[in-house]
Amino acid sequence: MAGLSDAQKDAFWRDGFLTIENAVSPDLLGRLRDTFDGWVEESREHETPYGETINNKPRFDLEPGHTAEKPGLRRVNAPVEVSEAYYEAMASSRMTDCVADLIGPNVKFHHSKINSKLPGGATQVKWHQDFPFTPHTNDDVITALLMVDEVTEENGPLEVLAGSHRGEIHGLWHEGVFTGAIDDDVAAECQKKAALCTGPAGSVCLMHTRLLHGSAPNLSSKPRTLFISVYSAEDAVPVSPSPMPNKFEGTIVRGVRTGRVRSIPYEITLPQLPSTASFFDQQAKHKA
Repeated sequence: MAGLSDAQKDAFWRDGFLTIENAVSPDLLGRLRDTFDGWVEESREHETPYGETINNKPRFDLEPGHTAEKPGLRRVNAPVEVSEAYYEAMASSRMTDCVADLIGPNVKFHHSKINSKLPGGATQVKWHQDFPFTPHTNDDVITALLMVDEVTEENGPLEVLAGSHRGEIHGLWHEGVFTGAIDDDVAAECQKKAALCTGPAGSVCLMHTRLLHGSAPNLSSKPRTLFISVYSAEDAVPVSPSPMPNKFEGTIVRGVRTGRVRSIPYEITLPQLPSTASFFDQQAKHKA
């Protein structure tokens, strides 16, 4: 299928995000769903986060209140390491082509995860920017959020502040604690002007790393599962360890490796890596 039009590219750089449909084939989408459904069934056998990634953190993270009867699998870390379908979606899909249309021709993979909000799930994501979690020498970094399920206004969609990628980088430290969330007053202003990123299953929201965003709990009876892949221009070099190291980090998914580094001026306080399975526990420290 075709990549992005000039109008779509212009919209991304103006707004900081762009949603497109049919980012993966129907067959691949079905395999992604089947794989995740299998993980949800497996989670019923566990009471605490389980599995192991290459940095000895749990691969499967469970939200508080998870039970066998009402599973709360909210995060799968580095699914590309344990699923051919998720690796294919990350490396060999129209989604990958669209990322290259924006920050290519040379693109590399950084990390991936699945953020899921099962029906009635309490998990929410407080307002933040991704760049302070994963700073690079330049900000040609894109977070691609593939909608494994249909995303509606009711099941906890991504909420974004259009154009905020062109503004300041907001701090995520408060009174000496890394909470992974921006100041409450700034978040309140973001919420007033938030745009919702919805779409049918198989759509992808391409989001600039500096875009302010968050999401509410899933109050519906339908799941909301996002496969999230982070990519950078090949000449963007990480300046802090990845919060989710994986064996494919740095893989060139489009173009070639040049070995060059490109830098832009900015200042931030380096992030604190999560000590548990995901940043949800860091955000839980943020007191409104």
